[in-house]
Amino acid sequence: MIISVPKETAEHERRVSLTPDVAARFAKDGHEVWIQTGAGTASNYTDKDYEEAGAQIIEDRSKLLGESDLILRIQPPSEEEVGQIRKGTVLICLLWALQHRDLVESLRKQGVTVLALEAIPRISRAQSMDVLSSMSSIAGYKSVLIGSNELDRYIPMMMTAAGTVRPSTVLVLGAGVAGLQAIATAKRLGAVVEAFDVRPAVKEQVESLGAKFIEVPLEESDTETKGGYAKELSKESQDKQREMIHQHVKKADIVITTALIPGKKAPTLVTKAMADDMHPGAVVVDLAAEQGGNCELTEAGTTVNHQGVKIIGPVNLPSQLAYHASQLFAKNMTSLLNHLIKEGELQWDFEDEITLNTTITHQGELISPLLKKETAS
Repeated sequence: MIISVPKETAEHERRVSLTPDVAARFAKDGHEVWIQTGAGTASNYTDKDYEEAGAQIIEDRSKLLGESDLILRIQPPSEEEVGQIRKGTVLICLLWALQHRDLVESLRKQGVTVLALEAIPRISRAQSMDVLSSMSSIAGYKSVLIGSNELDRYIPMMMTAAGTVRPSTVLVLGAGVAGLQAIATAKRLGAVVEAFDVRPAVKEQVESLGAKFIEVPLEESDTETKGGYAKELSKESQDKQREMIHQHVKKADIVITTALIPGKKAPTLVTKAMADDMHPGAVVVDLAAEQGGNCELTEAGTTVNHQGVKIIGPVNLPSQLAYHASQLFAKNMTSLLNHLIKEGELQWDFEDEITLNTTITHQGELISPLLKKETAS
């Protein structure tokens, strides 16, 4: 097979989908590995690194897209690029298929088999392929560093000759992978950490990291999807949740928000009224900024100063740690390919849960059960 890696062109994207060490493994297995000139430069992997790994450096992007058997990338292709991909090619990337229906249809009509990395099921045997978890861990870590950098206070308790300075309070909303990493990072910096999640099952994980878990009695007993995500709550439960969160938000120095609902706008957790009650100098870092934001005042890609409170809407945080983010992404990608490749060829076993859910289109047909369900409804 010819396995190719185009240079990412999306704004804020610095990662590369295949690192030299992983490229070397595919080359050793007898595959041709094509890397577009400069594809790894932004994440500090040079063309020379790839050449030494046995890959070929290809300058012509059209050739790379048009002659490859398998294309590996981070972000989805543009509509123009879809037209350059030949029928039968396999594309693997973060597609966000629910939000890009027109692109999915273009890929289907083009005869491209496309696998969406965000659709990998959250089951134990797919953990090594779980790109979302890898990238969320990086985002959670980086969010605390951003918050502490913008805060005008110490994070840990400091005992000085001039007196003792109390530690800062960090509130983390959402205790998924990103939230748990944010909790761990804030604790390592010496903060007092509180966390909230609608899923009672995560209480033990939160407390094991040294944070206080904020409990809110809810009407719903089932607050978690099969994939491990939080479910959307009833209006009554949302009102209870907001009331409790409000009391803790107004006392926090840094608030990290991480709540996402797959395929939908991010839920609003921090309202304008809550931000009004925060002290000047406090910071909100909204990891859901690209999906509409968990804070009512968030603007993706910028910092809003609201009565002295900084509300930060970072975009593509994993790219800010592009070197390690690329390493983890490439290892996740390799695990998926090891699952799909048998005797040197890609195999399509749609009886397998991983293959079925991850494959969006194949041979001109829509395969994804999720998209079929959404289309039917």
